Amino acid sequence: MEILQISWDANPEIFRIGSLAVRWYGLFWALSFYLGYEIISAIFKKDHVPVKQADSILIYMAVGSIVGARLGHCFFYDFDYYSRNLIEVLYIWQGGLASHGGAIGILIALYYYQKKVSSQSFTWLLDRLVIPVSLAAFFIRMGNLMNSEIYGIATDLPWGFIFERRGEEIAKHPTQIYEGLAYLVLFISLGWMYLKKRSKLPEGFLTGFFALFMFTVRFLVEFIKEPQSPFEENMLLNMGQILSIPAIMAGVGFMIYAFRRRKKT
Repeated sequence: MEILQISWDANPEIFRIGSLAVRWYGLFWALSFYLGYEIISAIFKKDHVPVKQADSILIYMAVGSIVGARLGHCFFYDFDYYSRNLIEVLYIWQGGLASHGGAIGILIALYYYQKKVSSQSFTWLLDRLVIPVSLAAFFIRMGNLMNSEIYGIATDLPWGFIFERRGEEIAKHPTQIYEGLAYLVLFISLGWMYLKKRSKLPEGFLTGFFALFMFTVRFLVEFIKEPQSPFEENMLLNMGQILSIPAIMAGVGFMIYAFRRRKKT
C-alpha cells in the first residue's frame, strides 16, 4: 500500500515590506483577541452586564496572556539560558511562548480585572472567558502549524507531515492539527452549553470542563510530540505533561465544587 505523505513547506510570513514582516502567527494572535472581544461583548450583553466592562477585559487578557506565555517559556522550558541572558526575556519577537504560562497569566490578570473593574464574581467571569480562550487556543496551534513548529514524532499514518522548513525528510505527526481541532471542538461545546444549558449548570462547571478537557488533550498529545527542550529527552513525563497534571486536577475540583455548592444552596 502506498503511504501518502504531506509535504509541508508553508511560508510563516504573509508578506514583507523591507525589514517589516507580517507573519501568520501574529495574524492568528490578533484574530484571537478580536474574536475574543466580540464573543465576550456578546456574552456580557446577553447576561445584561455593562458592555463597557468588556472593553478593559481585552487589555487585561492581552497583557496577561502574552507576558505569562513568554515567562512560562523562559522559566519552564529554557531557564538555564534565560537566567544567564535576562534581557532576552523581552525579545518576544524571537519566538518562545508557553500555553501553561499563558493560562497562569490570564488567571492573574482576570483576578485584578475582577477586583478593579468587574461587577461579577471571579468564577462567573472564568465560566465565560474560557469560551473565547478555547477558540484562541485553536488559532495559536494553527499559527504553530504555519511556523512548522511543535510537531510530533515520526509516523507512517497517511496524514503525516514532512516539515521541510525544519529539514525533516520523514513524515511526523501534525500535533498542531490534533490539538487545534480538539480545542475547536471544546469551543463549540462550551458555546453550546452556555447558550443552551447555562441556567441548569452550576457556576464553575464550564471552567472545570474547560480545564479537564483542554489539559487532558494536551497531556495525551505530548506522548507523540518531539521534545521541546533537550532536558526533556530522558524524562518519563515531559514538562508539558507535568504542568498539565495540576490543571487537570483543578478542572475536576472545579466541577465537584460547582455541584456541591449548588446542592448546598
